Amino acid sequence: MKKGFTLVEIMIVVAIIGILIAIAVPGFLRARENSRGQACQENLTKIDGAKEQWALEFKVSNGTASPSNFLADLNYFGPNGYVKKEPKCPAAGTYTCNLIGTDPTCSIGTTNAPFIAHVMPK
Repeated sequence: MKKGFTLVEIMIVVAIIGILIAIAVPGFLRARENSRGQACQENLTKIDGAKEQWALEFKVSNGTASPSNFLADLNYFGPNGYVKKEPKCPAAGTYTCNLIGTDPTCSIGTTNAPFIAHVMPK
C-alpha cells in the first residue's frame, strides 16, 4: 500500500486556501485605497502650506490667485522651493491650487466612496 494524499484531501486544502484568499483580498484592497486617500490628503496639506508661505512672503491677501504655474515651477517645488518635491496624487489624480485662502483640490475628490476622500482634512 502506497502512502500519499487522496484527491479529496487535496481538494479540501485548495478550497480552504481559496476561502482564506476570498476573505483577505477585499480587506487588502480597502486598505490600499484608504492609504491612497490619506496620502493625497497629506499632499493637499503640503500644497496648502506652500501656497500660504508664498502668500506670506509676497504679502498677498486672501482671494488672490496663486501663480498659474505654482505646481510645476521649481521655484515653488524643488530644492529651493517651499516643498522639496512636487506632490503627486497616488491614485493618478491632478491637483489644483485655487485661490489664496481656499483649499487646494484633487480631481478625484469624493468620487471614491466609501474610501477616504481625496479632500483637505477638516
